[in-house]
Amino acid sequence: PIRKKSRTSYSAEQLEELEKMFQEDHYPDSEKRKEIATVVGVTPQCVTVWFQNRRAKWRKLQKLRVKADKNYPTSSA
Repeated sequence: PIRKKSRTSYSAEQLEELEKMFQEDHYPDSEKRKEIATVVGVTPQCVTVWFQNRRAKWRKLQKLRVKADKNYPTSSA
């Protein structure tokens, strides 16, 4: 039977560091991912997956903001 990999749990400090890196660059290259992995204390593969998931969350939030702006336009009059 194929075993699923267990979910990686991140501490508040790790998440803070990952979020900071995400604000700098949404698409870190291989070297940057290795550097982030070393700083955060996880594997580069975990960093890759975290960034994929974070970009998906970011796109979803962008869509919601655009939708909200269309529903509630601000008048400049």
